[in-house]
Parts: sequence; structure tokens; C-alpha cells
Amino acid sequence: CVDKSSYRIKPQSLGTSEGVCGNKPPLGFKALLTHSLRKSLMWLEQPAAYQRRYLCIELVIIDDVLFFPSRHHNKIRRLEGSLLQNFTALETLDLSNNDITELREHCFPPGLQIKDLHLSSNKIVHLEFGAFKNLAGSLQILRLSRNRLTQLPVKGLELPKLTQLELSRNKLRLIEGLTFQGLSSLEVLKLQRNNISKLTDGAFWGLARMRVLHLDYNSLREVNSGSLYGLESLLQLYLSNNSISNFNPEGWGFCERLRELNLSYNNLTKLSEGGFSKLVNLNSLRLGHNSISHIAEGAFRGLSSLRTLELDHNDISGTIEDTNGAFTGLENLNKLTLFGNKIKSVAKKAFSGLEALEHLNLGENAIRSIQPEAFSKMKNLHIQSDSFLCDCQLHWFPEWLVTRGLKAGVQATCAHPESLKGSSIYQVPSQSFVCDDLPKPQITVHPVTTAAVLGKDVRLTCTAASSSSSPMTFTWLKDQETLRQAEVENFAHVRASDGGVMEYTTILHLRHVTFNHEGRYQCIISNHFGSSYSNRARVTVNVLPSFVKTPRDITIRTGTKARLECAAEGHPTPQVAWQKDGGTDFPAARERRMRVMPDDDVFFIMDVKPEDMGMYSCTAKNTAGMISANVTLTVLETPHLAQEMEDRNVVVGETVALLCKALGSPPPRITWLKGEEPLRPSDRHYFTPGNQLLVIGSTTLEDAGRYTCVMSNTLGTERAHCQLNIYQRFEECAPFSSPSTVTVGIIVIAVVTSIVVTSLVWVCIIYQTRKKSEECSVNTDETIVPPDVPSYLSSQGTLSERQDVCIRVESNGGSQPNGRIENNGRHVSLISGYDGPVVFTDCLENGTSYSKHCNYLPHGIAPPSGLEYQQTHQTSTFTSHNNEPHCNGTPNGVRKDSQTPIFPTNHDRVTGSPSSHQYSDRKGENEEETDSSDCVLDSHKFKTTHSCPVNHYSCHRWAKTHILSCQF
Repeated sequence: CVDKSSYRIKPQSLGTSEGVCGNKPPLGFKALLTHSLRKSLMWLEQPAAYQRRYLCIELVIIDDVLFFPSRHHNKIRRLEGSLLQNFTALETLDLSNNDITELREHCFPPGLQIKDLHLSSNKIVHLEFGAFKNLAGSLQILRLSRNRLTQLPVKGLELPKLTQLELSRNKLRLIEGLTFQGLSSLEVLKLQRNNISKLTDGAFWGLARMRVLHLDYNSLREVNSGSLYGLESLLQLYLSNNSISNFNPEGWGFCERLRELNLSYNNLTKLSEGGFSKLVNLNSLRLGHNSISHIAEGAFRGLSSLRTLELDHNDISGTIEDTNGAFTGLENLNKLTLFGNKIKSVAKKAFSGLEALEHLNLGENAIRSIQPEAFSKMKNLHIQSDSFLCDCQLHWFPEWLVTRGLKAGVQATCAHPESLKGSSIYQVPSQSFVCDDLPKPQITVHPVTTAAVLGKDVRLTCTAASSSSSPMTFTWLKDQETLRQAEVENFAHVRASDGGVMEYTTILHLRHVTFNHEGRYQCIISNHFGSSYSNRARVTVNVLPSFVKTPRDITIRTGTKARLECAAEGHPTPQVAWQKDGGTDFPAARERRMRVMPDDDVFFIMDVKPEDMGMYSCTAKNTAGMISANVTLTVLETPHLAQEMEDRNVVVGETVALLCKALGSPPPRITWLKGEEPLRPSDRHYFTPGNQLLVIGSTTLEDAGRYTCVMSNTLGTERAHCQLNIYQRFEECAPFSSPSTVTVGIIVIAVVTSIVVTSLVWVCIIYQTRKKSEECSVNTDETIVPPDVPSYLSSQGTLSERQDVCIRVESNGGSQPNGRIENNGRHVSLISGYDGPVVFTDCLENGTSYSKHCNYLPHGIAPPSGLEYQQTHQTSTFTSHNNEPHCNGTPNGVRKDSQTPIFPTNHDRVTGSPSSHQYSDRKGENEEETDSSDCVLDSHKFKTTHSCPVNHYSCHRWAKTHILSCQF
């Protein structure tokens, strides 16, 4: 029973004493085995109840290693851990090709040192959580292929020393996240030939040392980014024979060390720009047997380490025939396979960027034409085509192949013209490569770029010419992808200039265009001899901008933050900008208080100031047009003074202006108080619009006091104060005071001033005599305007001076008609009752001025014998405050025997000229001839207020209602 050479023990019979598997081993059995097999024989000497379960097991025991050879099919259904507990030195256990249906926690007892466990080709359906936990310290290879597993327990395989795990040919459908957590040393994982359709995020997390991953022959439809998370050491990834139609380029970023990627036999239709840019270390990329028809420019950007690229058996045509730069970034590519595609022609720059390309396989393509310089540093070129168009554009090719030594790999046969059909290009004479017709379509009208309006119809036209009768096909591409269900109108007609050439036109109709119609459109017109590609025309759909967030008016306090929000939509996406008061000058921008986020719809003004107030315009602009919305920013500010109020000191009778220049937002309302009482407009109190300026005319002592400016708006009330002081006028010519009820008539024509042209002053004083020569009265027909009222106010609040009124006595002594005289065009008033006419007029620069001294009167003027004053109406009564005589004026006369003016000029008074001394001497003489006699008026006798000169006239009339003082 014992084969000494291999130590193979074979069972002979069931339940017999003969053979090893009986109740007792044969005599001398131990002696035939080496010492190393004694521990294994102890297991064989177990009670028969244990032996009978394994009667059909063929044992191979070599150096304490127990084998169950897979080439023999046993019928083990269940694995008992107690049968293995004594095999602590066992390293390899092969239980493949049995009928085991489940693996539970007790199947492998503690203490085993198994490194390689074969469980493939069983019927395992259930894998219990922690089934291999007692092998965690030793197990390195676990083979579970060809079973019936449908799922794996999450975190159920905690085998930190496991380096290879085989799970191929099971029935797994889904790999959950964290399924393989705990396999920190795993390097090879085989999951091919399952039914896996989805890899969840984190499916391979925890496999940081993984180098090889087999996922081929499954049902994967996509490769998402999260499914490859954690595979930073992965070198080989096999995804062939799935149903993958797209992948997320970002997912490759989790396996940047990848050297080999196999995506062949999938459903890929296009390669997008930058789809593999994360795989900077990739050496081999297999994309054969897909349905790739479009390779975007820059699709292989970033693959600087790629050496082999397989694109065989796809639908590639335009990439080689028309696209420039499809292989940009493959500067180290050495081998490129493109056999079995739909390539009919090779463009001049089809392989631009492939500086290191040496092996190019274009076999199994019906190539008809190749442009010069399409191949550069080629060492191995394989082309096999019997459809070449042997015209003038191909005459360079045979000679070039011979010169480069590439003739052996290129089998090229002519298909046109008919005379050369079936001939090898190497046998065609050079002069036979001529262009006599246009078998291949030539584009004559290209589609044009169009800017469409949303909802409108667009049509693109493409026309080609050809002399061939071969059927013509028309194809429209959008972004280099074929439009399958486009509305296309095709027709043909004979070219008028050449009856042998047909023109073929195709029109693409885009109805009710939407944003989905935007893109680059291209037409392809093909026949048996090749294809012609038109220029790409861009179609854009424009929509006028419209606001989705309209700014609103804002009212805000100073010092806070203003938030202006504005957003618009349109196509293309409109650019939103802000303006202030129609310009781009923002005080907040100059002071770096403006915040605008590039990706936000909000415009902030920090620390708002009054100068930020105004109208802000939000504009949204795109190629379709521009719209704008206005918003008013109102800055609220508490009232305050622009400049402090000043105390004022004025003389009685003057006009004073009090300024309260208030600022605030909204503009404050200003009211005035004198003391604590409101001040209202009157005949002497005037307010400018806004009440910022208070004008007090003809000030009196009662006007003195504290004036308060009250400034109020919605934010509060502020007060400002100033003091007005009134002083009496201590001048030589002061008003008279009357001890009784004498009416004082001061008739002064107010000054009417014109700033631009001239100022006219009307002063009418009518003196008429009443009853007695001692009685004086005043009569006027004009409105009395107080002399204190200013003619205008300057911007600083100062007042213009009133003009003095002078009286001149004409020396000719004659009266003029109608009681009026003319003097330089000015109106004057005539006073009768004197030797010569007495006239009120302005003090002219060259005229004789009158002294303001109350007692001054030149010699030679005698008082009239009688004065009669007629007063038709009296407009106002003025009362003196200081009880001093009021000077109404002095008549002036000229001595008949003197050539010198009776009265000194103003210049003489100031400079003290001799003429002024002369007048003083005369005055002194007059004072010597004083008379203190009483004055009699209306039967009343009273003393004059002072000594009167003999030739002076002084009269005071007493009355109850008014006082009139006349003095000459």
C-alpha cells in the first residue's frame, strides 16, 4: 500500500482491515515511513468514525505537508476543524474540486500555520464573517475561484499577511465599500469573470499595497472616481470585456502609479479631452475592440510616459482623416496600432506630436489617399489596402516607402483610375499619377458660424463637387459626434460650367433652437473614393439677459455695511457690473471699502459714508444685449453743523444775518428759537429757503439774546446756539428824542439796488408848512422803507451800506417848473419855502457834500418865513431809542459873493484841507450870534432844546401821536 518514493498512501477498501484506511493499519506500516510522517500517522490512527468520512481522500504526505491534489475530484461537503487541529506544522492545504458549500468560523481551529489555502472549484455559497480569522497570522494565498459566492462580508476578511486573493468565476454582483478592509498586505486581487456591475465608493479602500487588480469579464458600465480610492500603489488594472461606456477622469488620480491599463472590449465611443491626464506614469494603454469614433484634441494629454497605445478595431476615421493634434502629448509613444478601423485617408498632421513613433499599424483599413509628410520617423509601417486612389496626390508615396525601407510592410493597390485598377503602387510609373477628374468629393461651400436667437430656426448649408457616379453619403457632426436623428435635406444638380461634375448640397435644419443646439457643426460628404470634411461652424444661442435678483433701494446709517445684490441670467452667461451715478468712480473703491466676490451676486460697501449715497446701476451684458437696473442708496446721517455758529455784535438799526448751515440725511428741518420761544417770520425777521439763514432787519435792543438753531430729521435732533449782542449808536448825528408826544417823521426813500446794471435811489421828502412858521410836518406819497433794510446779502451774510441822502440848494435862486429839477438824470424832490430851491439828491462825487453835524449851517441862508407841511398818509413811525436829536439833512446854499462852495466835500473833511478850516471858522462865527429866545408854535410857547444861532432855524412840535423834529 505504500509507495516509498512519494509517500503516497492509497485506500484499498471500505471498512476492511486491509490498507491504511481500515480500523487498524497493516503490520509494519510505521516502519515503512520516515520519522517526519509520524505526526500525520497519528491522525490516521484516529477512531474509525473519523476515518470513514475521508475514505475517498487520496493522501499525499511529504514532510508534514498534507495535500489534497486538485487533479482528483473528491466529494467533501463539510470541513470539520477538529480534524485539522493537530496539524500545526501544515503550510499548504488543498481542498479544491470538492463539494464544500460553506465556510464557517470553526472550520479552521487555532494554532494552524497554513500559508496557502486552495478552496477553488467547490460549491461555496456562503462565507461566514471571520471564517479565516484563525489563519490571520499565517495565510498568504487564498484561492476561492470557481465557487458560487454572491457577496463578500464587509470587513470579514481580516488577513493582514494575505498577499494574493483569487475570487474569479464566482457570482459576485456588487463590491461594497470597505469590503477588503483588513487586507493591508494584499498585492494581487483577481475578480474577473463575475457579474460585478457596480463598484461603490471606497470598494478597495485599505488595499494600499495592491499592485495588480483584475476586473475583466464583468458587467461594469462605468468607472466612477470614488471606486478607485485608496489604490495608490496599483500598477496593473485590467478592465477588459466589460460594458464600460464612460469613466470619470478624476478617478485615475487615485492610482497615479499605474503602469498598465486595459480597457479593451468595452463600449467606449469617444475619448474626451484630458481623459487620462492623471496617469502620468502609464506605459501601456489598450483601447482596442471598442466603438471609439471620436478622439478629442488633447485626449492623451499628460501621458508623457506612454509607450504603447492600442486602438485597433474601433470606428476611427475622422481622427486620422481630419483632426489635427489628436495625439498631442504622446512624445514618447513608440507603438501605435490602428488596424481594423474605418480610415480612408491620412491627413498631413494626423500623427503630429508623435516624435518617437516607430511602429504604426494601419492594416485592415480601406485607405485611399495619404497626404505627404504624414509619417516622419517611422521604422515599422504596416498598411494593407486595395482601395488607393492613384492620382497626382499619391505620386510621392511609392518612392518615399522605398527610400525609407518600409516597402515590405505596405501592400497598396490602386482602385482608381480604371486603367490602373488592381496595380500595385510600386508598379505604376511616376508619370501615371495624374489628376484628370474629381472622384473624391471636394467641399465648395462650407457651413458658416451662426448666432441664433432662442426659439428661432437655423439652417446650415454644405456643398461638394464630384465627377464620380458613386453614391454620395452625407453626415453631420456636432462636436465631432455624429447626429443620428438630424433633420437633413439633400439634393444634387449638375454644375453649369462643367456638365461632367455634379454638385451635392446638404442642409441641416435646426428647429426652435435651444441651448442644447450650441456647438461646432461639420459636414462630411463621402463616396467610394473618400470623404471630404468641411470647416467647423459654431452655432451659438443667445438670450437677452434678464434679472433673477433685482437690486432694491436701501436706506442705511453711516458706519454700517451696505449690501447690494444683483444677479442675471442669459446666454451666454451675462457679465454683471456696477456703476455709480452713471460712472465707475466709486468713493468706496478709492478708499478700499468696496467688496465684490467673483463668484457671488453680492456687492458690499463697508463703513458707509455720506458720499456713498447715490444711484447705483447694475448692468448685465452679453452678446445678445444689455439690461440695467437702478437702485438708490440712501445714507442716513444725524444732523450736524457744517461750521460752528458764531456770536454776533451789531449796532442798533443794522441788519444781521445768523447762519446755521446744517448737514444730515435726510436733510434736517431747521427751526429757530430766541431763548426758548419759537421765532417766526415778521416784517423784520426773514428766513431763507430751508431756514439756514436768519436775517433780522433794523435791529433793536430787544433783539439781543441767545438764538438756537434746532436741526431735526428721522435720526434725531441737534441744537446749536449763538449770542446776538445789540449796542447803541454813539455818533454825532443821533436821533432826537422828544419829551412829549411830538411825531417824528423820518421819510427816507429806501435803496433799490441792482447788482448788474445800476442802483436807483428814490428819496422823496416833502416838507410843507402848516398853520404857523414854527410848525413843521412831513408829507410823502411814497412807501417808507426803513433805511436799515439791506439791498442784498453777500454769501458771507454781510450787508450793503445804505446811501446817504443830501440836500442841495441851487444858487441861482430860481424855481423850476412843476416844482422839480433835473440833476444828471436822477430824480430829485423840491422843497419850497426857501430863497432857492432845496433838493434831495444823491451825494455825487463832484457835488457839494453836506455836513452831518446837526448844528452846522452855512452863512447866508435865512429861514423861510413860513413852512407848510401837508402829510397825505404816513406809513410808519420811527422812535429814537437814545433820545438824541435825529438829523434829517441840512439845506445847502451858496453865497452870491463867494466862489468857494459853502459846504466842504467829504475829501476835505478827511484830509483836513483848508476849505474845511474855512467852514469851521464860519461855524464859530455863527455860534457867537446865538439867540436863546423862545419859539412860538401854534400858540404854544416853549424853549428850544439848545441855543440856536441867529440865522438858524429850530422848531419842535409836540403832539400825542408822533414827533417831528426839524432843524436847519
